[in-house]
Amino acid sequence: MIADRVRAIWCREFQRDDISVDDDFFTLGGQSLIMVRIQGAFIEELGVEVTMDQMFLNPTVTSISAYIESLAASGQKTTW
Repeated sequence: MIADRVRAIWCREFQRDDISVDDDFFTLGGQSLIMVRIQGAFIEELGVEVTMDQMFLNPTVTSISAYIESLAASGQKTTW
């Protein structure tokens, strides 16, 4: 499931294991450097580019995972 992979990326980049799928990126202390690292991981590990504006609009693992799944459903190439 894509949410599991997204959560694993967030846990690694935030350096914590207690992130739930409903935790908010900004409430967790997310800032631009972490966001850029997460975006890079999405490209490398999932084969999908998530723009910064989409990260702001979808600040939870659940919401960004749904966005990534919608990209795949619309025909955008992904590697996950």
